Amino acid sequence: MKRCVGKMLLGGIAAGAMAGLSVPAVGKVASVSDRGFVVQQVVEVSVAPDEAWATLIKPSEWWDSNHTWSGDAANLSIEPRAGGCFCEVLPNKTSPRAAPRGSVEHMRVVYIEQERVLRMVGALGPLQGEALNGTMTIQLKPEGEGSRTQILLEYVVGGYSRSAFEKLAGSVDGMLGEQLKGYVSKFGGAFDAAFPLSEPGSEQQAEVPEGKGTIPGVLPLQEIPPEIEGNEVIGR
Repeated sequence: MKRCVGKMLLGGIAAGAMAGLSVPAVGKVASVSDRGFVVQQVVEVSVAPDEAWATLIKPSEWWDSNHTWSGDAANLSIEPRAGGCFCEVLPNKTSPRAAPRGSVEHMRVVYIEQERVLRMVGALGPLQGEALNGTMTIQLKPEGEGSRTQILLEYVVGGYSRSAFEKLAGSVDGMLGEQLKGYVSKFGGAFDAAFPLSEPGSEQQAEVPEGKGTIPGVLPLQEIPPEIEGNEVIGR
């Protein structure tokens, strides 16, 4: 991940997961097992949800260029609709104004509710090269009578990987933490290590400190999806 969300994971996951973590875990791997892992992080920004949302869907303004395939975050974009692409253009190196030499789909939007929820699916960075998939849910909640916004990010990854999940999880966590720090720096704010690291190989959810966890007023991100009784449909 020194070439995803291309480098995103290239320097971080590729170098970290395949050769020992180069991006340090920041203590928010909620769970990890031989089936996959879950990363959860919380940040707070000192702006209202509408401004927080407007910046969130413009990754070119806050994503780290070191974590892109092209080397420039300006080539990133999110199309804010169901089916929309979180994509990256790979410019023509010899002639920037010529047709791009390629492009990358990092994730695809599957649920979007303005100023509240963005959910995308996709395997970030070198995870693309494995038989893996991931679901990332980002939820916003107003704080301080709407003058601040809490943002909860959850990334659930599963499938088959040639690298151990306990190695991948820390790298992915560290990489996503760096991106959220870049996002927060756009406004000033606090980066909250809300979910402590579980023991490698453990399927148990780490104990969440008092006062940190589910954000009231936001759809809870449950560890296990609720059972469906009869024809009732339950969302996450």
